[in-house]
Amino acid sequence: MTWSTGLLGFVAGLLISVATAPVGVSGAVFLLPVQVSVLGVPSPAVTPTNLLYNVVSCPGALLRYRSSGLLRSPLTRLLVAGAVPGVLTGAVIRVFAVPGATVFRAFVAVLLLPLGAWLCARTLRPARRTAEAAQPSPRATRALALAVGVAGGVYGIGGGSLIGPILVGRGVPVAKVAPAALACTFVTSLVGAGAYALLSLTTTGDIAPDWALGLACGLGGLCGGYLGARLQPRLPETALRLLLGTLALGIGLLYAVRTVA
Repeated sequence: MTWSTGLLGFVAGLLISVATAPVGVSGAVFLLPVQVSVLGVPSPAVTPTNLLYNVVSCPGALLRYRSSGLLRSPLTRLLVAGAVPGVLTGAVIRVFAVPGATVFRAFVAVLLLPLGAWLCARTLRPARRTAEAAQPSPRATRALALAVGVAGGVYGIGGGSLIGPILVGRGVPVAKVAPAALACTFVTSLVGAGAYALLSLTTTGDIAPDWALGLACGLGGLCGGYLGARLQPRLPETALRLLLGTLALGIGLLYAVRTVA
């Protein structure tokens, strides 16, 4: 890794995490296209590199949320319990079943396009139920976390970055979702990165993370995540939801075009 590549990774992690940390997203879901298309990280090594970014970047925002007393919640425990086994399964699928770049881009498009459209629609036309009534049951939350953990293990985003937008779209307050989703992302990314490191010892190919680039991006995310968490109380929730949905739609569309091109 050259110094210019490392600097670009740091800046990308910083800017993305400032925008996404207020809604409980580490930014890995939006950093991945930068790593693939700009920084040239090969597939499937980009997935564990993104997980490494999460491990380094999440403590910045978590430190801020911890100081405000928002981390200790039943939602945090439910998300972690469901997503950890899911991310391990996703890592195995990513290495042995979805190694090709074309299949991977198609997966990204199928995942993000409906998620972004749904989040924007629910923001512009919110459900008439109250936030408390919209929340899923503990069993449903664990099952959702398991499914999202599998997808996160394949995509390299830890799980929390997907379940955060889903819960926000269901009407759960951002202030409740954000710390729980980021804690889930941190734990599952730590487990997922370790799983990829072990899998790299048993098979050939670019499977191990790009340690230097992952750390550079993560340090940017560490600073940006702390700043984003500080900004959350000052930002309107509707604008944050629309930003999250629009970014997901844009990235999903980009990968859909690249898949069929």
